[in-house]
Amino acid sequence: MSIYGISGSKIYIGGAKEPANGADMIATDFTSQTWTEITPVESIGALGDSAEVSSFNAIGIGRTLKRKGVANAGSMQVVMGCDYADAGQLALRAAAIAKGAYAFKIEFADKPATGASPKNSLRYFTALVMSASEQLDDANGTLKLNSTLEINSNVVVVHASAT
Repeated sequence: MSIYGISGSKIYIGGAKEPANGADMIATDFTSQTWTEITPVESIGALGDSAEVSSFNAIGIGRTLKRKGVANAGSMQVVMGCDYADAGQLALRAAAIAKGAYAFKIEFADKPATGASPKNSLRYFTALVMSASEQLDDANGTLKLNSTLEINSNVVVVHASAT
C-alpha cells in the first residue's frame, strides 16, 4: 500500500452546477466544466461522507435505538494566500455571493511513474461557497482568504492511472 503527500495538489472551481437530484454524480457529469485553478493554496481541508444518526427512544425497552441516516459529505475549509488578481480566487468570491452550488475538482500529485499516459487521481463534487473571508493576523502574518465549502453532492473519486 502506498501513501502520498499533499504537496503538489491543486483545487479548481468550475461553473454553477447543481447536484444530481436523488442520484450520485459520476465523473462524466463534470466533463463539460471549464476549470480555473485557485492559487496559492495553503490547505484544502477534509471531504467525504459521514452518516447522520437517526435515533428513536423506545419507551417499552428503555433504550435509544439508532440507525444510519442520510449521508453528509461535510464542509471544507480552504485556506489561501490572498491574491486579488488570481482568477480562481475571484471566481470563489463571486460564488460566495451566489445562491447556487458550483463544481469543484481536486487533483492530487500521485500519478504513477510509468505508463503510456500517467494521470493523477481526482475528486469531483459540487459545493455551496458559504464564505470568502479575509484573515488578518499579527505583523508577521500573511493576509489569507478563508473559504467554507458546504459539499452538496457525493464525492466522485477517480483513481490515478497509468493510461
